[in-house]
Amino acid sequence: MARPFRNRTDAGQQLATQLTAYANRPDVLVLALPRGGLPVAFEVAQALNAPLDVFLVRKLGLPGQEELAIGAIASGGVTVLNSEVVDTLRIPDQIIDQIAAKEQRELERREQLYRGDRPPPDVRNKTVILVDDGLATGSTMRAAAAALREQGPDRIVVAVPTAAPETCDEFRDTVDDIVCAITPDPFYAVGLSYEDFSQTTDDEVCDLLARAAQIHPTMAHAPEAA
Repeated sequence: MARPFRNRTDAGQQLATQLTAYANRPDVLVLALPRGGLPVAFEVAQALNAPLDVFLVRKLGLPGQEELAIGAIASGGVTVLNSEVVDTLRIPDQIIDQIAAKEQRELERREQLYRGDRPPPDVRNKTVILVDDGLATGSTMRAAAAALREQGPDRIVVAVPTAAPETCDEFRDTVDDIVCAITPDPFYAVGLSYEDFSQTTDDEVCDLLARAAQIHPTMAHAPEAA
C-alpha cells in the first residue's frame, strides 16, 4: 500500500497547503525541531514566504528512567519543569540541576553546530509555527511549546504532516492552532507515513538553514542589537 508521503520534503509541501492562512505575513516565523523537522519546515517556510530557524529542546529524563520526563530545556535558556512529577517523586533540586547541566551542554553543542554565531530569533509578538516530522506521544513538541510560550510569542501554531489522532486533539488546549495533515487511525509510528524516513543528518540541517538564510537574510549572521 502506498504511503502518504514520499519523504520529508514531500510531507512539508503537502503540509504547507494547509497553512496558507499564514502566507506572506511579516509576523510569521517558522521554527523546526531538529533534526527530522528541518526538511519539513524548510518546505513550509518556502511556501509561506517566511523565515526559518531551529528551536532546540532537550528532555530532562529521570536518571535510570530516562523516558520519564521531569521537564525540558530549550533554546533561549528556558527551563520548564513538570512540577507534578517532580513533587510526586520528591526529586531534589540538586538532581534537577545536574540533569539540566548535562542536557544544556548538548543543547549548546547543537546550537553552535546549527546556528554558529547567530543569536536565537526574537519570537516576541510573533506568530510562531513549530514544525516536526510527526507526533506520536507529542512529549518533545509539548516541551517545545511550553518553553516557547515563556519567550512571549503572540501565537503558537504546531504543524506536522502526521500525528496520532488523540495526540493532535490534546494540543488543541495548549497551543493557539494545531495542524496535523493526516491522523492515521490506528496510529503505530510516525515513520509508517513515509516511504523514505531515513535519518536527517547534521549536514542536511546546516545546509537547509544556510539556504533559508540566503532567502531571508534577516535570519543570517545578523549582529546582536546594541
